[in-house]
Amino acid sequence: MKILHTSDWHLGKYLDKYCRIEEQEKFVDELEKICNNENIDLIIIAGDIYDNTNPPISAEKLFFNAMKRLSLNGKRPIVIVSGNHDSANKLISPSPLAYEFGIIIQGMVNTVANVGKYENFEITRAGEGFFEIKINDEKAVFLTIPYITEKNINQVIFKSDDEENMQKEFSDKIKDILNNLSKNYGKDTINIIVSHLFVKGGIETDSERKIQSIGGTYAIDAKVFPKDTQYVALGHLHRCQQVKEANCLAYYSGSPIRYSQSEIGYEKVVLVLDIKANQQPILKKIPLTDYKPIDVFKCDSYEQALNFCQSVSNKDSYTFIEILTKDFITGEQIRSLREIKKDIISIILKTDEEEKVIYEIEEEKNILEQFKDFYTYKKGKDAPKEILDLFLNILDEIEKEEVIENETTDA
Repeated sequence: MKILHTSDWHLGKYLDKYCRIEEQEKFVDELEKICNNENIDLIIIAGDIYDNTNPPISAEKLFFNAMKRLSLNGKRPIVIVSGNHDSANKLISPSPLAYEFGIIIQGMVNTVANVGKYENFEITRAGEGFFEIKINDEKAVFLTIPYITEKNINQVIFKSDDEENMQKEFSDKIKDILNNLSKNYGKDTINIIVSHLFVKGGIETDSERKIQSIGGTYAIDAKVFPKDTQYVALGHLHRCQQVKEANCLAYYSGSPIRYSQSEIGYEKVVLVLDIKANQQPILKKIPLTDYKPIDVFKCDSYEQALNFCQSVSNKDSYTFIEILTKDFITGEQIRSLREIKKDIISIILKTDEEEKVIYEIEEEKNILEQFKDFYTYKKGKDAPKEILDLFLNILDEIEKEEVIENETTDA
């Protein structure tokens, strides 16, 4: 059986004011080609379909369109668990229709899949948190643990206020659940876990919303996965990585798109699994296109920043600029950089390792705000009211002189 593992699509996500939906559409196009070229039998999406619990219509439309195309109108099954960014109730609401397209959505720990025959596969057994699926005379048992909290599991009761003990209690509870569910594994079945959890030791980025609610309470131990599991398909962390301490082959597929500066150095991939019952799986990483790169440029002067913007003016990318200098950068200089290079996310002025002055480029600051920044920069404190009043009076005098000059010129 050939299985494709992906996660953390975050449909509807923004980078600052820029919506990423066009890049996400390109990802779906590329994913469809990969699935067809690799003859994928089943797709796993391990949570965080959307970026928030109330996604925009454009994100929902893209998701439904993607499911129809990737499932080949019901011929290729898709297994989905909810993530910490998703609303489990919203995600499972279209399930009656989704099953007609081969889409099995496990939104909660007690979700039960619908047993029955579908176009190219059959769900032969199912219960809370597991189901068995038959495809082309091969059978696979899936154990599903969507994003889980003490509130929605209703079984985890912390007996201690100590963070270390609380974390162990939660990890032990997940281990108990998985051990009980693994009793549904068969001697002739492919055995897979799909979950959206944070496993201790995983490398995080700035893009993930912290999955722990109390310190590291909801971080689980890598040893919780039953040894007779052949593969664990994980979601939540945006860097593709193996859980090396696990008792079996366990991977985060990572997000398909770079969602922050911290993800620049990470290769974006989908994982393709060639797997048979009672055999070691063969895993392959297929790299994805960087649809719109994120660039971070660090320099020592405005002139260097200007030269950089000119060199990448035709590049379709998001740009972060950091200038380490003691010189004051004016609003006019900031505007000139933005005019040359589109899609600049931020321009940061660093005066030393301690202090940062961040120029917000969502809205250009008026001259009074710029004066306040300059005063703070020079004096190390906010401008007093009398100084601001004096500055405004000078501006009024300048404006009056300009009016008189213009009237004289017109005459």
